[in-house]
Parts: sequence; C-alpha cells; structure tokens
Amino acid sequence: MSPMRRSGEALPSSHAAGGQAPAPAGDRSDWATLRRLFPYLWQYKWRVLAALAFMVGAKVANVGVPVLLKNLVDTMTPKPGAPDLTQALLIVPIGLLLAYGLLRFSTSLFSELRELIFAKATEGTARQIALEVFRHLHSLSLRFHLERQTGGMTRDIERGTRGVHSLISMSLYSIVPTIIELVLVLTILGVKFDAFFVWITVAALVLYIVFTVTVTEWRTKFRKTMNELDSVAQSRAVDSLLNYETVKYFNNEDFEAGRYDASLDRYRKAAIKSQRTLSMLNTGQQALIAISLVLMLWRATSGVVDGRMTLGDLVMVNAFMIQLYIPLNFLGVIYREIKQSLTDLDKMFVLMEKEREVRDAPGAQPLAGVDATVRFEDVSFAYEPARPILKHVSFEIPAGKTVAVVGPSGSGKSTLARLLYRFYDVQQGRITIGGEDIREVTQSSVRKAIGIVPQDTVLFNDTVEYNIAYGRPGATREEVEAAARAARIHDFIVATPKGYETTVGERGLKLSGGEKQRVAIARTLLKNPPIVIFDEATSALDSANERAIQSELKNAAQGKTTLVIAHRLSTVVDAHEILVLESGVIVERGTHAQLLAKQGRYAQMWALQKSEAAPLM
Repeated sequence: MSPMRRSGEALPSSHAAGGQAPAPAGDRSDWATLRRLFPYLWQYKWRVLAALAFMVGAKVANVGVPVLLKNLVDTMTPKPGAPDLTQALLIVPIGLLLAYGLLRFSTSLFSELRELIFAKATEGTARQIALEVFRHLHSLSLRFHLERQTGGMTRDIERGTRGVHSLISMSLYSIVPTIIELVLVLTILGVKFDAFFVWITVAALVLYIVFTVTVTEWRTKFRKTMNELDSVAQSRAVDSLLNYETVKYFNNEDFEAGRYDASLDRYRKAAIKSQRTLSMLNTGQQALIAISLVLMLWRATSGVVDGRMTLGDLVMVNAFMIQLYIPLNFLGVIYREIKQSLTDLDKMFVLMEKEREVRDAPGAQPLAGVDATVRFEDVSFAYEPARPILKHVSFEIPAGKTVAVVGPSGSGKSTLARLLYRFYDVQQGRITIGGEDIREVTQSSVRKAIGIVPQDTVLFNDTVEYNIAYGRPGATREEVEAAARAARIHDFIVATPKGYETTVGERGLKLSGGEKQRVAIARTLLKNPPIVIFDEATSALDSANERAIQSELKNAAQGKTTLVIAHRLSTVVDAHEILVLESGVIVERGTHAQLLAKQGRYAQMWALQKSEAAPLM
C-alpha cells in the first residue's frame, strides 16, 4: 500500500463563506483518530468482546504448547538410576502428544473463530464510514467540487476505507495478541526460573520498540513525500483521461505522458530513499533479536549444565522465544502499517469534517409548494469578494409564467440558476419561492421543486434509459419513452442496435452534443417539477432541431414557472418578460416587442444575431 500524505495537505481550501475550516489533520493525534473511530466499532461491542475472548483463548493455548513440549521432553529423557518403566513411558508421551495436537488445533480454531466473529464488525464499520463520507461529499457546496482533484480525492477515500481494515486487523490480530502472549510468557519465566530471563526479555523488547518507533518516525517524512507524489501522479493521470478529447485535439499525448512520467520518476526516487531507510530499520531489528536470543539460550544452556534446568526447560525457553519474536519481527511493519492506517483514516475523517458552505437552517421545514412564484429581491453575489458577479438584482417570475435572461457571456446569467438551486447562498438580498426564503427551507425540497436543463450536460456512464430515468428513479419504461418522445430523441434511440440499453460512455462522450442535450431535456421532462430552468438548453442543437424542440419546451413549460437563460434571442421571443443582464446588472426589461421598440441594448443584440443568421451572398 503506497503511503498517504498527512491529512489536510491534498485538498484545496474551500473558502467557504461563513464556514470555519477544520483543523489540519496533522494537528490531530493518533489517539484522537482512534477516539473518532471507536464509536463506529463499539456498535458491535458484543462481537468485539467475543473476539477478544477468543483471542485470549488462542494465546493461552499457544503459550501452553511450549509448556507441554517441555513436559514431553522431560518425560522422554532417561533418568540415571530410575527403574525400567517402559510401559508407563510409552503411555505418558502418547497422552502428551494428543494434548499437544489439541492445543495446536485450539490455537488455530480460536484464531479463526475470532476472525469469523469480528468480520461483521470490521466490514460494517468500513461500510458505514465510507457511506458517510460519500453522503457528506454530496452535501458539500459546488465550490468544493469545482476546486477538488477527483483522482487524489478518490484515492484518499480508497485508502481510508482500506485503513479501517488494516488498523483493526493489525491491532486486534497482531498488537493485542502479542501483548497478551508477552505477559503470559514473562509470568511463566519469572515464576519457573530466575528473573534474569525476564530482564533479558524486557530489555530486548524495550530496545526493540524504542529503536523501531524512533526510526519509523524519522522515516515518516519520506513516506509523506511518497504519498504526495503518488497522489499528484494519480490526479494527473485521471485528469488527463477525463479530458481525453482535449488531449487529442491538441495532439498532446506525448506531453501528457511526459508529465505523468515526471511524476512517476519523482515517486520512484522517493520510494528508493524510503526503501533504504526501511532496510536500515530491518537490519537493526534483526540484530537486536539475534543478541537477545543468544543471551536467553546461553542462560538456559548454562542452567542445564549446572543442573538448575532440564532439557525440557531449554526446549520451552527456545520455543517461547521463537513464538514471541516471530510477531516482534514484524513489529516494525505492523507499527508502520498502523501509523499509515491512522493517517489514511484521518485523511478520510478530514473529508467528513469539511464544512458545508450551504447548509439547512436549524429546524428548516420543506418548501410548502403551493405557490411557484419565484422572486429575486435585491440579490448581490460574488464567488470571490474582489469580483462581484450580481449587483442588486431584483425580478419576479410569476407562477406559471416564463422569464428569460439574456446577455453577454460572464454577465451572471448562469449564476442566477446556481443561486436558485442553492448551490451557493446569496450574500445580500434573498430569493423566495412562494414567498418563502429558500435559505429557511430544506435544500432537498427546493431542488425537488426545480428541474434544470444545463448548458453543459454530463451523463452517467450507463444506458440511455438509466440517464433519462435519473430524472425520476423508479419511472416505468413507458414513462421514460414518453419523455424521450417529448424531447424528440426517441426515434434516434430505437434506431440504435441496443435501443434504450445503449451505453453513453464516460460523461456521455458516445453521444453528440445535441443528443446529450435532448437526453437532459427528457430527464427534466420526466421529473416534471413546478419550476423549470433552461440554461442554454438548445445551445448544442442545430437550427432544425432547435426549432423542433422549441415547441416541446414550450409545451413542457405550460403551467410551470420557467426561467430561460439564453444566448440565442430567437429562443426567448415568447417569454412573458425578458431581462437584459450586463456585468451583473439588469439594464433592460420587457417583452420582446417592448425591448425592440426601445432601440436599446436588446435591439442591438437582436440586429446583430439576425445579421449573423442571414445567408452569405
């Protein structure tokens, strides 16, 4: 598993208006991360306790094996001057061998029962945390998702989920059992033999742990560097693949490969440096283990020679040391994995703690939905304080009427739709639906009441039917087809080999711009909300299809409160009111005929577009 950065280093700040960002993950201790994890795990407390009981049973059986082995060796060792008890000597070892086999089997049985019992807790905890992160990411503002890097963030979630498994398995299956076994072994050594064995073991363990922790902490900076470079390489690869067509347009395959290779090369150098320090750590650990084993066996051998210990005691001490040092031999790996899992988990917790820029007010109730009148009242808004987008904008869309907003690019037209959808909250003024401030009702109810056909339609990499039915999950095939007919795309769909089962590809790239737009229109028609937003809804269509769909859009808007954002003025001539927006300010308003009569900005735009549409001589 490649290492991760300290939490808080990968994601850009959200600049949340009014939201305070959480403390960087690097400021949170490992114990704080464990405390954050504990409530999820404690939901399965009976499984945790049962797993601990089986773990203790497994270690008691494991420690009993060397003790039984000692008795077996001592029983089989001939004693000078003892009477010939061949029959007894034959029966006793058979019983000890059977007991030995039973203990060995019990060790494995208890270990498997522990894993079986605890599997549900581990998988359930990982599932719940991953689901909470997923839900929280969907609750974050559009600003966060515009600034995030998809590749790095998905890697963070993947590592965090895997970190839950690693942390639980390493701690419950390695650290805690080793501690239990260590206490049992030290107790037996201290009771049966002199304290020298205990002090050698304790001193070796202390030196081993201090050395391991010190060197591993020193290596952390190399691991963090590897993590940063790994995430950079991943983000660049994903971003390049998502923008496949752009890469092809500019013939930049070699350029993208070069950037990716440069990231991989930096990661390779960091990985080599990390491996060097790992080799140094492993060598030091093996030296400490070898020295302590030699001292223990020297002491035990001396005891046998002096008559203070039997051959069985020597075998038991050797077996204890082997059993004890095998898990200790992996302590460096275990400690490193636990530290890494804590870092990975902390990274995911940081995502969960990202402040929501747009959140429901305490006690917010759903939108009443009786009146679909929309009002913008003295609305001002800026994505960044130094660059205001909307300035004191006020207008009303009466229930069942259509208001169109036109103007040059960058004038703030699409921002109106984003504010109405509560992707952002206004900084001055208010927006109401049916007289209710949308900041005082639930976001879910506001978005349920609004349907939108966006300018840039993005589809799921699934079937055409799935993408249309996304407007109302659970809709029947007949309803999906009716929406497709209304959007004038049904004939195209059924003409394809797989019909409605045709997959549209990543982001809908298998469809043309016009086809994607018509799928988006069908999706919104299927949702059938009281308020509809058409944000350049026909911008990707040719003139013939635009005129064909215009009548369908007009029918879809019948009886609905409709906001039309358009660049082509021919699409808004039937609107009940047209607003001309420039630099965030409404400079003209009226019907199509009234605005032409004024001979103002709208009339100039109309004349310009008419001349552009005229056939060339």
